[in-house]
Amino acid sequence: MSRYIATRALRGANMVVREADQMLKQAIAELGPDAKVEFTNTAYFLPVIYGFTGRQVTKLADLGPVLEEAKKLLHPVPKDKHYLPYLGETLDAGVASLLAMEAIEGIRFARGEEPMPFNWGSKGLVGGSFTSPEFEGAGGADGRLNGPIDDIQLRAWGIQLVDGRMPGFAAIVGCAKSNEVAVEIVRQLQQRNILVFLSGNVNGRSIIHQLHEEGVEMGYDTYIVPFGLDTMSAIYALGFATRSALTFGGMKGGQAREILLYNKYRVFAFVLALGEIDDLKYAAAAGAISYGFPTIADTVIPQILPTGITSYEHVISMPFDDIEGENDLERAKRLVQRAIEVRGVKIKITEVPIPVPYGSAFEGERVRRADMRIEFGGKNSRCFEYLRMRNMDEIEDHKIVVDGPGFEDVEEGGSMDMGILVEVAGRKMQEDFEPVLERQIHYFINGASGVQHIGQRDITWIRISKAAAQKGFNLKHLGEILYARFHADFGAIVDKVQVTIITDPKKVAEMLEVARQAYDYRNRRLADLTDEAVDTFYSCTLCQSFAPNHVCVVTPERLGLCGAYNWLDCKASYEINPTGPNQPIPKGTCLDPVKGYFTGPNEFVKQYSHGTVEQVALYSIMENPMTACGCFECIMMVIPEANGVMIVSREDPSMTPAGMTFSTLAGMAGGGLQTPGVMGIGKYYITSKKFISADGGLKRVVWMSSILKQQMREELQKAAEREGVPDLLDKIADETICTDVDGLLPWLEEKGHPALMMDPIF
Repeated sequence: MSRYIATRALRGANMVVREADQMLKQAIAELGPDAKVEFTNTAYFLPVIYGFTGRQVTKLADLGPVLEEAKKLLHPVPKDKHYLPYLGETLDAGVASLLAMEAIEGIRFARGEEPMPFNWGSKGLVGGSFTSPEFEGAGGADGRLNGPIDDIQLRAWGIQLVDGRMPGFAAIVGCAKSNEVAVEIVRQLQQRNILVFLSGNVNGRSIIHQLHEEGVEMGYDTYIVPFGLDTMSAIYALGFATRSALTFGGMKGGQAREILLYNKYRVFAFVLALGEIDDLKYAAAAGAISYGFPTIADTVIPQILPTGITSYEHVISMPFDDIEGENDLERAKRLVQRAIEVRGVKIKITEVPIPVPYGSAFEGERVRRADMRIEFGGKNSRCFEYLRMRNMDEIEDHKIVVDGPGFEDVEEGGSMDMGILVEVAGRKMQEDFEPVLERQIHYFINGASGVQHIGQRDITWIRISKAAAQKGFNLKHLGEILYARFHADFGAIVDKVQVTIITDPKKVAEMLEVARQAYDYRNRRLADLTDEAVDTFYSCTLCQSFAPNHVCVVTPERLGLCGAYNWLDCKASYEINPTGPNQPIPKGTCLDPVKGYFTGPNEFVKQYSHGTVEQVALYSIMENPMTACGCFECIMMVIPEANGVMIVSREDPSMTPAGMTFSTLAGMAGGGLQTPGVMGIGKYYITSKKFISADGGLKRVVWMSSILKQQMREELQKAAEREGVPDLLDKIADETICTDVDGLLPWLEEKGHPALMMDPIF
C-alpha cells in the first residue's frame, strides 16, 4: 500500500467530512432541521448513504447521524514518516468521503442549488442565468449541469449494463492535457458504447469546458453526462452504481457488502483522473475502489498494483510524454485501452472502415442546420431507401457503387436527391425479411458520428455534418457502414451484400417508383387479417435511441407509425432476432373493444416506456393515444372548431388549420409524449377499419395534405365507400383550399361534411 496515496486520501477524507459538518450546521441554522432534502426525479433517497447505512435521508436533520458514522470511519493523518497505513484504513476514509460528499450535495439541494446554473465565457465559468444559449447541447439546452441521473434514464441504462449491451461506464474527473486529447478520450469510450460521466476541474478548468469548446454534444442522448464542475459532483456516478444494485440487483438499503460486490462483478466501471490530483480526488478514488472501480491517472502518481478489492490493479499511472515518438492522441487511445484492460471490461466493437467514430453511443446525435454540410431528403430534396432480396449469382459481395455525383461540388448547407439500394442474398434469406432488414438502415447509419438519419422508405432524411465531411466522410462510406453491419448483425441469413448509392436525379426517380411498388405490395399483404383474428400483437422499440420512452404497438390493423413495419414484418423480425426490438405482446384480456384497451399491451407499454405511459387506447386519438418518436409519416391533430381531425404529411411544408406546420407539430407529437388529440401515424393506417374507430373513424377527417390525397386516392376512395360516404374525399379540405380554421369551416358547411353532424369529439 502506497504511504503517499493513503496519506493524501486520509487528509482529503478528514477535510471533506469536516466541511460537510460545518455546512450542515449552517444549513440547519438557516433553513431549520426539517428542511427537505432529496435528489429530484430519483428514488432511494440519497443513494450512497442509503446503500451504505440504510438511512432514509428526507430532511437536514437526517444528515447528522450520517456524518457521525462518517467520522467513525476516519483515521488520523499519519505524521510519522515510517508509519504505513493499511489499505483498510484508506478504504474506510474513502467511504467516509463518499458519505460526506453526498451529504454536501444534499445540502445544496436543500438550499435550492439544483443543479448549478452557469453561463460560458472565454475564460470558462462565470455567473449567469438558467438559460445560457452558449451552452446549447452541452449538459442541456437550458444551460445547466446534469446533477443526478433521473430514474427513467437509470432504468434505461441500468438494463443495458445488466444485459451487456453497455459494457460499463467511465467516471472522468479533472481536465485533459488539451482539448484534442479530451475529445479523443471521450470518442474512444463512445465507440466502445461505454457511458461517460464528467465532473471536477483542475485550477478551475474542466473537461466539460474542453468538450463544449470543441462542439461535442453532451447529454443523455450521446452517453456523455456532465455532472458538475467540482469533484463533489463525482458522487453522482457512484450514486448511479448504487441505484443500479438496488434497482436491478434486488439489494436493500444497508446491504453495503452486497451492493459493493454487485458492482465489482456486474457494473464494469473505472475512474479516469485527468490532470493534477488533489487530496479530495484521492479520497474520492479510495471510495471508488471500495466499489471495485480502479483509478487510472494521466499523471505521475504512485501505483497500487496488487489485486484484491478490485478485480485487477487498483491504481495505475500513465503519464503523457513518457514514450518517445508517441503523440498525444495515440497516448489518449492507449489510456482508454489500459483502463478497459484494468477493469476487465468486455468490449464488442463492430469494425466499420469509415473516417469518423462509430458506435451506438452516436445514435441520438443530432446534426443542426448550422453544423450541416449536406442533407438528403427533408424539405428541399428527395431521399429513399430500399432493400430487396436477390439470387446469389445476381450480386457481388462488398460491391459499393455511387451512381451519380458526390456532394463535394454542392454548396455548404445544400441538399441533393439520393436513393440507397441495398441488395442482399443468402441461403436462409426470405422475402418476408426484406422490410425487417430495410428498417435496420436507420439504426446502422445513425451509428456514425456526425451523420443523422430520420425516417424510412421514401421519407428518409439524412444529414452529414461539416465535421464529418472534413474528416473525409463521403457517400461511399454509407455503403461501407451497411455492408459491415448487415454482415455483423444478420450473418446468419445474409451471405452477400451489395450497396448502390444513387444520386443521378433521373435514376433516383426511376428506382423510387420501383421501391414504391415494393412498399405497396408489403402494405397489401395484411388486407384480410384483423386484430380479432390474432392473439398476439408486436412491439417496436427501434426508435428508442431518439425517444427513450416511446413504444409502438403494431397490430394487423395498425401498422407502425413510421409506415415501414406492419404486423407481418414484426413477426418476421422476431423470428430473425428473438431479443430484438420487435417483441410479441400477448393481447390478454380485452378491457374495451371500442377504444382498444387490452391488458397485454397496457402492461408492456408501461414497462418499456419506463413507467411514463400507464395504458394505451389503440383505436382512439382522444384518450391515451399511442406515443410517437419522430419517424412518423403523418401527424394527426384534432380541430375542435370543426369537430374533426386534420392529417398533415411529412412532405407537406404548408401551414395547417392548427396554426402550425408539420415541423412545429412534430415537437408536440414526438418524443414519446402521450398527448390526447395529437398523434403520429403511418399513412396507411388511415385506410384501416380501426382508424380512430372509437372517435368516429375516417368520417372525422376534415383536412388532409393534398399529397396524401394524390398518393393514396384509390385506397382512400375504397375506405370512404366502406364507411358509406363515397364522396368523402371531395368534402375533405387541403392546403390548396384553406390553411386556417376561418377558411375551413365555410368549406365543410358548403360540402356538408359528416363531421359537422357527428357527436362532439370531446
